[in-house]
Amino acid sequence: MKVFLLGFMGSGKTHWGRIWAERSGLPFYDLDQRIEEQQNKTISQLFETIGEAGFRELESAALHSFAEMAEGVIACGGGTPCYADNMDWMMENGTTVYLSSTPRAILSRVLEEKDKRPLLKQVNSSELLFFIEQKLKEREPFYSRASHVLPVSDLNPDSLLPVLNAE
Repeated sequence: MKVFLLGFMGSGKTHWGRIWAERSGLPFYDLDQRIEEQQNKTISQLFETIGEAGFRELESAALHSFAEMAEGVIACGGGTPCYADNMDWMMENGTTVYLSSTPRAILSRVLEEKDKRPLLKQVNSSELLFFIEQKLKEREPFYSRASHVLPVSDLNPDSLLPVLNAE
């Protein structure tokens, strides 16, 4: 079984993905890390050199590289489901789980990592909450299509077990 973790940056996809993969005996993959390894550049460097459109093409190709994999927990980038046919592809090739969080909770988690997140680098800290609210509003129609929605405030090491047992 493949489980694709979706949600806004800072929602805990990588953190919980590692825990849940280990807990369930599945391999863990981070889509952004896979892209960085394939391209030998950081996500920030890619945004700077090829722009967001170029990055999204690489992201789709990296996502589709999981097609032959039989099982795993895959933490996707926050924008992954919103571009190309990525959301449809994930739904056809595995189970999608949206880690739902509030804008204020996201803000508290991304503030200290602002420089590592390409979409936030140019945003003034005082405008960050508004930016998060707007981006979340744009992405919610994609995120809400996920097979399962798990509120971030309720997550624990066993949160993914009901999802795995339902599939």
